[in-house]
Amino acid sequence: MGSNKHQGTFRFSFGPWNIHQGADPFGPTVRKNITFAKKLTLYKQMGFDGVQFHDDDAVPKLNDMTAAQIRKEATAVKKALDGHGLQAEFVAPRLWEDPRTIDGGYTSNSAAEREYALDRSRKTIDIARALGTRNVVLWLAREGTYVREAKDSVVAVERLAAAVQMMLDYDPKVRILIESKPNEPMDHTYIPTIGHAIALGLMTNAPERVGCLIESAHALLAGLDPSDEMGYAMAQGKLWSVHLNDQNGMKFDQDKTFGSVDLRRAFNQVRILDRHGYGNKGEWIGLDVKAMRSQKDDVATKHLRNSQEIFLKLLEVSRSLDNALIDKLIAERDYEELELLIVSALMGD
Repeated sequence: MGSNKHQGTFRFSFGPWNIHQGADPFGPTVRKNITFAKKLTLYKQMGFDGVQFHDDDAVPKLNDMTAAQIRKEATAVKKALDGHGLQAEFVAPRLWEDPRTIDGGYTSNSAAEREYALDRSRKTIDIARALGTRNVVLWLAREGTYVREAKDSVVAVERLAAAVQMMLDYDPKVRILIESKPNEPMDHTYIPTIGHAIALGLMTNAPERVGCLIESAHALLAGLDPSDEMGYAMAQGKLWSVHLNDQNGMKFDQDKTFGSVDLRRAFNQVRILDRHGYGNKGEWIGLDVKAMRSQKDDVATKHLRNSQEIFLKLLEVSRSLDNALIDKLIAERDYEELELLIVSALMGD
């Protein structure tokens, strides 16, 4: 991590679900609902230019609508985005809340439920097209097992590849970004890491249109370092988006403010992205962070502000380092001195 390569270009996005009412598995909502239209007004105020979408964030109740109705409603959302000077980063099919996805969508043991998942994915691509983005994110939330013997893993992976292939065939311009996660809500998922995600793309006839989205917490849940996962993906030209956050150990997915748990770990994510030109091809710095349940209504967006501010401060620290000195310490294999240099910089010395 010595001599600087190409600095990145950073613009920020988040999804409307990041401004939420504070419910968790152990308690009901604690904050007032904010309408989607109101949330859009907050983006620019906080310094964000991109909006992440689930399909039903853009088009609620899309299951009950015709293709023409879906396009009409999505087109109206695009007009609203344009009015606020915002762009849609991606659209993701929400395939984990519908009763028909209890056993997974693409890997369900029910043919009818698998077809529902495929149809919902086609509708998602239609929405993405109307919103002006090529990016469709697949968080394969329930594509796994609670009981190993309930599914055949060979068949499951083949079904996942076939689903991705269907989407690639449906729209020759769409790009599929796979967001891997090892567990939760399933006991184990079939695509637990970014290596699995990239390999799944190789099972299609257009792997150049299959990439990945890396979430910090998801890498940590797999026992991996997020910056290393990002480096692995960038080495293959496959890191097309990130969800930055933080995580207190290998627990449930906490979505804490970026850098709030391990500042050095956050620093290395910022540094690897910057040093390898992330964002120079239009990639976004996406956040996926939750406000603490204890936050009151009027301060329930500070987690977004804080995550962005911490990123930018760490970027400043990284760019201020003496790279010639770092190269010298690396050449001398004086890693203890290198470690002190990094820690001192993070301490403001």
